[in-house]
Amino acid sequence: MKSIPVILVDDEPDIRDAWAETLALEVYEPFVFSDGNEALKALNRDWPGIVVTDLRMPGMNGTALLEAVREIDRDIPVIIITGHGDVPMAVSAVRSGAYDFIEKPVEPDVLLAAVERAARMRQLVLQNRALKSGAGERYALEKHLIGNSEAIRLLRKRIAAIALADVNTVIYGETGSGKEVVATALHELGQRREGPFVALNCGALPDTLIASELFGHEPGAFTGADRRRIGRLEQASGGTLFLDEIESMPLAHQTQLLRALQSQTITRLGGRDEIGIDVRVVAAAKKDLEAASEEGSFRADLYYRIAVATLSIPPLRKRPEDVPLLFMHYAQHAARRVQMDFVEPDHNYLDALRNRPWKGNVRELINLAERYALGIDGEARSLEADQLSDGLAEQMDTFEKRVLAAALRKTGGQVQRAADLLRIPRKKLYLRMQRHGLSREEFLSKDRVKSDT
Repeated sequence: MKSIPVILVDDEPDIRDAWAETLALEVYEPFVFSDGNEALKALNRDWPGIVVTDLRMPGMNGTALLEAVREIDRDIPVIIITGHGDVPMAVSAVRSGAYDFIEKPVEPDVLLAAVERAARMRQLVLQNRALKSGAGERYALEKHLIGNSEAIRLLRKRIAAIALADVNTVIYGETGSGKEVVATALHELGQRREGPFVALNCGALPDTLIASELFGHEPGAFTGADRRRIGRLEQASGGTLFLDEIESMPLAHQTQLLRALQSQTITRLGGRDEIGIDVRVVAAAKKDLEAASEEGSFRADLYYRIAVATLSIPPLRKRPEDVPLLFMHYAQHAARRVQMDFVEPDHNYLDALRNRPWKGNVRELINLAERYALGIDGEARSLEADQLSDGLAEQMDTFEKRVLAAALRKTGGQVQRAADLLRIPRKKLYLRMQRHGLSREEFLSKDRVKSDT
């Protein structure tokens, strides 16, 4: 993080200046205010940083400032600083939308840790907005290829250049890395965007069906061919044909495909007429086709016909800095799709995601994000302790909050049942809920809400 702005609001100059000095020694740019009304003048919906405010101040107090900030943008994180006696007020503020609260006296490490988490969340929110609301080629590419790593930025630049060149292209990448996503981007940013985009997975078809899928057939061409079928090459004329797992195509069909691409004509199986086509081929492979052609398992002349340009998609484990943004994007999308409230993952969870091996790449991440958004128990909500980088106390707090939330979710917000499930006294559960900013109302089942109202 570089030069992330932080608004500091406190009516006591010594405290305010001490906070500012602590933040300025790191990667933050503090903006200090003694009055909440003045601080609000510096804020807008595009504010890239966060707000740290004292709770008790003359005039506009921290709670009122929080409400005003949320009117500007509900996603600007606000951290409340509170005295020991005002913890219940701070907990109430968290329930009203504050990002976090810190008790006085404020330890520099505690302040920095809270600010870092909040700033990271703010950046993810703004990056998500840019992906959703932007227009033009840059945002069209970012819509397909989400991420800010150097590897993904270079890939987007190369896609933009190749898309305009309108040449046959081979995409290399591991399973689940997004080869069809890249192929779609090449099509939508290219000269053929108004034409069809037709996909065929060569590895998913038996050898006997590949020719029919590629070239189509006339009635009676073979047993069971009772009607005319238009093949994928013909369907894709004027647009793009995406051939996934092309390395699995048998040599005999490679020869037929090469002939069609050279002549830009096809003949349906069982037919006699040559049909003109105008197709751009984008192929995807998990193995090096040039090496395969040297081994004899892939036709060299077909390789040189389709590999006018090549693209390599970096595996997700090679760009861990993109993982939180990808995860937030797909988890929020899943939550909206099923009309569920989205629960933001904490920084421990996001840090652990960065360190996963991601053998299934983006496909695995999407699955995990959807499980998280749906609240499905299991791997999507669990973290091993050795995956976390924080101290034991913070890890224990994080784990305890998740356990409490899971019990309340399972019991529909019924505190006594949750306490019984956790085998602790009801009073102790209430105290723990207050400590972690958990409210019974957040977990009430719909039927319970109706009966309570």
